Amino acid sequence: MEISTQHTDPAPPLAAPSTAVGKRAARGATRPGDRIFLGLSRGSGILLLVIMAAIAVFLTYRAALAISKDDGNFLTTFEWNTGLLPAKFGIAVLAFGTVVSSIVAMALAVPVAVGIALFLTHYAPRRLAGPIAYVIDLLAAVPSIVYGLWGALVLVPHLSGLYGWLDAYLGWTGILSWQGGAPRSLLTVGILLAIMILPIITNVSREVFRQVPRMHEEAALALGATRWEVIRMAVLPFGRSGVISASMLGLGRALGETMAVATVLSPTFDIQASLLDPGGGTFAQNIASKFNEATEFGQDALIASGLVLFVITLLVNGAARMIINRRKEYSGANA
Repeated sequence: MEISTQHTDPAPPLAAPSTAVGKRAARGATRPGDRIFLGLSRGSGILLLVIMAAIAVFLTYRAALAISKDDGNFLTTFEWNTGLLPAKFGIAVLAFGTVVSSIVAMALAVPVAVGIALFLTHYAPRRLAGPIAYVIDLLAAVPSIVYGLWGALVLVPHLSGLYGWLDAYLGWTGILSWQGGAPRSLLTVGILLAIMILPIITNVSREVFRQVPRMHEEAALALGATRWEVIRMAVLPFGRSGVISASMLGLGRALGETMAVATVLSPTFDIQASLLDPGGGTFAQNIASKFNEATEFGQDALIASGLVLFVITLLVNGAARMIINRRKEYSGANA
């Protein structure tokens, strides 16, 4: 009996899907729909860059006209007198008020928003989670002026008790001391801004937590983890980048809020050591309250302050992107 010793050549390996997709992408779009979509996508990206550049050029030009005639230091002066000859104005108070009120708002809103998002996605029954999520969505659609009116008529009159308690127990810090008077301070602004940005952060964080792979949670449960341990080991690492992005969206609204801040704040061009004392100001509030009555030079000065707010926003977004890129290996979205 003769046994064949012939060997057959092994089948050629199949091309990896990623390689095939890369070759198709290298050849470019061939279908009319693909070409149209590619052109619209590129055009949209280029148009966005052009608009951003145009805004930056406009703000820089008008700001240079005003700063060149400023008799004070634009970055450190504690005055805003554009009607004088020579004019003297600066953004020290505005920068301080904008940054401090935004930090207060973020410190109050982010933990509460993440907690609500975790409750809706991992604790609340479906019949309860749906109505709560619907109400939060409605809060995101409330106009700023409505928040401002509510803050002036309801929030401010009822904060005296909180201010008195903070002064009694934490007034020794100096930051939370209160000398009496209407609670129209940066802390009030921060509380109102926290309420305004809470729906944005909650909604985005909730959608991110919903995208956590079910297998990750089931694997943690199979290893004996409690529900909180599942959230700590599987949910929060996966959604960290999304929570940072949601927080930056909320911070963007807090930095640029106008009417609500102008309604509840008693603006003055001085920096108070205590967050509870009336006074201070923000970029957006100052622009909204002075722009209509300003002269052409005064408008240029306000535009100069708007340029600083524009730069701050770009820096905040850039820092957020850096944090997300450094943490992306912990996110299941990149798996």
